[in-house]
Amino acid sequence: MTTEGARTSPDDSNPLGRDAVVSAVLTHAADLFAERGPAATSIRDIAERAGVNHGLVFRHLGAKDKLVAAVLDHLSAETAGFADTGTLSPDDPRLRRHWIVLARCILDGYPVGQMQSRFPVITALIDQARSHRADDRDAALSVAHAAAFVLGWQLFEPFLRNAAGLDSIPNAQLRQAIHAEAVRILCGSPQPSPSGQNQ
Repeated sequence: MTTEGARTSPDDSNPLGRDAVVSAVLTHAADLFAERGPAATSIRDIAERAGVNHGLVFRHLGAKDKLVAAVLDHLSAETAGFADTGTLSPDDPRLRRHWIVLARCILDGYPVGQMQSRFPVITALIDQARSHRADDRDAALSVAHAAAFVLGWQLFEPFLRNAAGLDSIPNAQLRQAIHAEAVRILCGSPQPSPSGQNQ
């Protein structure tokens, strides 16, 4: 019989040790939050999916609010890591899972902006936007606007395609248009040429 999530045999798939337990819990909690939202997911649901005793979830990650905060930080760090290695594209399901978890947490009433302690992707984008913007506030606003735009497409693409009559646009063309508009939002509109025409 296993206690506290310890393994009894090499074939047992239950995580062993604090780091393995925390990793499994965060991964499976993120999956469940994406599927049904944190409000509809219990600590027992997460523990069962992760293959650990539910007492270990409380011991290592705390109560539900602390667990939600830990999942948000985990997803943020994961997304930043993928971005840093160049292995993340806008169509990546890992990125979509991150955005869905954010949306579900917000819809369930969690103050995600206060719960999450690190925002590495947004911070990196603000650093990049500073070279195109007048000041730090303008850079931060441009990143917030671009993020809202891209998140909107990530979460509502089927609705937006149908509502705006864009069903016939190929995915690659739509992705290119979304990317171009996000860059325009981040960097500002092109400056008009002396003749008054945009270059």
